[in-house]
Amino acid sequence: MSTPEPAPDATPAPEPAAATDPAAVAAAQEVRIPEIAIVTGMSGAGRTTAADALEDLGWYVVDNLPAALLPRLAHLGASTGGAVERIAAVVDVRSLSFTSDLRGSLDELRAELGVQPSVIFLEAADDVLVRRFESSRRPHPLQGNGRILDGITEERRLLAPVRELADLLIDTSALNVHQLATKVVENVDGGATAPLRATVMTFGYKYGLPVDADLVVDCRFLPNPHWVPDLRPLTGQDEPVSSYVLDQPGASEFLDRYTDVLRIVADGYRREGKRYVLLAVGCTGGKHRSVAMAEELSARLLAGGVDVTLVHRDLGRE
Repeated sequence: MSTPEPAPDATPAPEPAAATDPAAVAAAQEVRIPEIAIVTGMSGAGRTTAADALEDLGWYVVDNLPAALLPRLAHLGASTGGAVERIAAVVDVRSLSFTSDLRGSLDELRAELGVQPSVIFLEAADDVLVRRFESSRRPHPLQGNGRILDGITEERRLLAPVRELADLLIDTSALNVHQLATKVVENVDGGATAPLRATVMTFGYKYGLPVDADLVVDCRFLPNPHWVPDLRPLTGQDEPVSSYVLDQPGASEFLDRYTDVLRIVADGYRREGKRYVLLAVGCTGGKHRSVAMAEELSARLLAGGVDVTLVHRDLGRE
């Protein structure tokens, strides 16, 4: 009689340990590690302005982040599957153990994720910072019971090691907010400009002007399709009305010249750091002329590289 073979062990083999190395995980999931920029420096030197400039360029900005959380933020950005490509973190002196945390976090980003974060350090002269704090009527975060200058002096001492880590050092003493934003854009994105975003809104004068309009166009110099029986029930989005309006004497000439004017205005807005504009286009009821003209104007702006949203505020009110 043969000896029965022992039953196979029913205990499943242990699963291999999951990779815990962030770089290995990132490679396995084929995710993109976001670009990281750190905005830091003296209080009152323009950190918020610099962050706003980066946000206009498409960076995901996190304000007042403790330096120790920078690696965690990079991990979260990597987990978005490329949806977040660039992250800017504003880090200031209020973070506990600020100097050691920032240096250690930078080392961790480089070692574990292979990220080479850029550090933007903003500073200004003592007298300039004092005037800025006095005009804002806010105390310096480190002045305690002392003077504003006491807080500035202490902050400079604490930030001295961080300043040595800076990839980009900007003295904002003689810069206004627009000049600072331009300098940040020039140094970070090689002179690229943030796209101008425009909302073209049609409206009827009988319902009132849009209160937030930057520029207003009056189309009541054109004949009103309302008085053409076949066109009255239609809108400026319909081809018969559009053709009727755009074929009127002066319509094409107005669009040509106004588009040229808007190019000049758009360039000026970009230079001054204005990224959003509301262009209102009106006629009597906001149904025929303004709609037809706004549709054509929007198409021209889009062709010129302006990000346009078209809104017909009063269409359908009649």
